[in-house]
Amino acid sequence: MVPWTARPGSCGRWRLSAYATFKDIERYLEDEGEPFSRKELLDTLRALVEEGRLEEKEGTYRLAPKKGSGEAFNKLFGD
Repeated sequence: MVPWTARPGSCGRWRLSAYATFKDIERYLEDEGEPFSRKELLDTLRALVEEGRLEEKEGTYRLAPKKGSGEAFNKLFGD
């Protein structure tokens, strides 16, 4: 999986961040030599949002919070 949370730092290296815009993701893939067209990348991001693996708000993407840990906690320690 491509680490979509990578963002360019001031020294030209990538640093991790909690969010990324389409341009950030596109730039990262270009720097890594990954052959994605704009349409292919948009389709992939939309599919990941529909699957619930990413969240998108105003053109910014981030990993969706994992689900199930609260449910498991309640099963173990709930009333």
